[in-house]
Amino acid sequence: MIEALADLESSALASLSSIQDAPGLEAWRVEHLGSKGALKSVMGMMKDVPKEQKPLAGQRANEVKQRLEGAFQERKANLEQASSPAALLDPTEPGLPPGRGRRHPISTTVDAILDVFGRMGFEVAHGPEVEDEWHNFNALNIPADHPARDPVDNFYMGGSEDDVTRLLRTQTSTVQIRTMEAHKPPLRIVAAGRVYRPDTHDATHYSMFHQVEGLCIDEGVSMVDLKTSLMQFARAMFGPEAEARMRPSFFPFTEPSAEVDMKITVKGKTQWMEIGGCGMVDPAVLEAVGIDPERYTGFAFGLGVERIAMRRYGIADIRWMYENDARFLDQF
Repeated sequence: MIEALADLESSALASLSSIQDAPGLEAWRVEHLGSKGALKSVMGMMKDVPKEQKPLAGQRANEVKQRLEGAFQERKANLEQASSPAALLDPTEPGLPPGRGRRHPISTTVDAILDVFGRMGFEVAHGPEVEDEWHNFNALNIPADHPARDPVDNFYMGGSEDDVTRLLRTQTSTVQIRTMEAHKPPLRIVAAGRVYRPDTHDATHYSMFHQVEGLCIDEGVSMVDLKTSLMQFARAMFGPEAEARMRPSFFPFTEPSAEVDMKITVKGKTQWMEIGGCGMVDPAVLEAVGIDPERYTGFAFGLGVERIAMRRYGIADIRWMYENDARFLDQF
C-alpha cells in the first residue's frame, strides 16, 4: 500500500503540473481526490495491510492526501492569477491617451463678451456673490416696499452676527455700486458673474444664471453713447449684419430705461432676441454713491449670458448647460 501511495503521489503531481485551465484542473481533482478517485481506491487497500503496519500506512495516506490537496489549491491559485486582467496587461504597451477637457459654453461666451467690451475700453470689475441689502437694493434706488425685495423672489441668508441682512445677489448691478463707491469718475467697467433668483426651472429659466453688467460714468454721456456701444457689441459678437434696438421699459436704477433686442442670424435664421436691459443711470443712484449728478451722467446695461450662449450655439434648453452631461459638453 505504501508503494501504491508513492506511485499515486508521483504520477498525480506530474500530471497536475501540465494542466493549463480550470476544466482540466477540476477533472484532475475528480480523478485523484474524488469520492471514487485514485486516492480513495488506494486507501481501500488498508484492510489488507498487516495490523502492525496500519499506523504507518494510515499516516502515509494522510500525508499523500494533504500533499495532493495542497498542490491542487496552489495550482488553482496560479491559474486564476495567470488569467486575471492584471496578468494579461503588458506594461510595455503604450497607454490610452488621456481625455481632453472642454471649456463650458458659458465660459467661452463670457470670455467673448468681455473681449468685445475690453476692446471698447471697458475694464473688468468683480464683486461678491453674497451681498447686503444696501448694495443689492437701496443704492440701486429700489424702495423698501418694492416687489423685487420679496422673500419669494430672493435667496435671503440668516445667521448674521452684525444685524445686516444678506442674500445671494440677484443682479451684477451690485458691482457697479461697489465700483462707484471705491473709484471716482470717469468709469467704464463690465462685470460678469453668477446671480440667483428662485425661478422655476424650465427651458428658459434657472435659479442660477449669469449676467454681464456694463457701466460708463463721465461728463456728457448720453443715450447715443449707450446705443452706439450696444450696436458695436452686437456686430462684433454676431457679425456685421447684426442690429440692436431699444424698447421703452422701467428699471428703478435707470431713467430712461429700455429693453435691449438684437437682430442676429443663427444657422441661417434671422430673428430678434431680447438679451437684457439698459438705460441712463438714475441721478438718485449717483447721489447714493457720492457722485455729483449735475456734473456726471452715465449709462448701464445688463446682458443675459445664457440667452446669448443659447442663440450662439443653438442650445434649446438652459437646463442642459447645468446637468454636467459629458455628451452635451463634448459638442463644444
